[in-house]
Amino acid sequence: MGIEEKLPAGVMLTTVEKVVGYARKSSVWPATFGLACCAIELMATGGPRHDLGRFGMERASNTPRQADLMIVAGRVSQKMAPVLRQIYDQMSNPKWVISMGVCASSGGMFNNYAIVQGVDHVVPVDIYLPGCPPRPEMLMDAIVKLHDRIQNMKLGVNREAQVTELEQARLRRLPLIESLRPVSEDSGPVWQQEPSHEAVQQSEPNPQRRHP
Repeated sequence: MGIEEKLPAGVMLTTVEKVVGYARKSSVWPATFGLACCAIELMATGGPRHDLGRFGMERASNTPRQADLMIVAGRVSQKMAPVLRQIYDQMSNPKWVISMGVCASSGGMFNNYAIVQGVDHVVPVDIYLPGCPPRPEMLMDAIVKLHDRIQNMKLGVNREAQVTELEQARLRRLPLIESLRPVSEDSGPVWQQEPSHEAVQQSEPNPQRRHP
């Protein structure tokens, strides 16, 4: 029972933010960045079985000037990182990034000097997609979650207030490890950390060692 009941048929009430969010989420053009085996799953997602065209994303841009979503599919080497950053800088604003697969998110099994241990060291990431490699259904779920984030994105001053609120909420979040939680809420964020297993073993006497 609102003002909608008093209006004639054919009149729709909404806000500029909702209209802009709906237009943005319905016309996301990806700039594919396939680097490894995750790119095969990315190509399968665009096929007829899963059909990204339902989301208006069937057009993969060959130029970053006409793209606003980068899907990093696969591991990122140190030599490829500057290229990835250059393509990201050339994309039109607003732009988003999906880190597809564990290799792009954290380096995966390639824990060495040649692979970047997480693409978030190079570009800001909006959605992290786990898996090795993730299924096309998982990528579609990540895209739907990104669409929901785009739909609810604020504009102008409201956007700045939203970012500040999210930053403060992250700072107030307690660690998952109990030993890293504050000792006392009144005394401020004084952190305590349990000693390592090696330090405990060194401090405890060895019962098997016999003294003369």
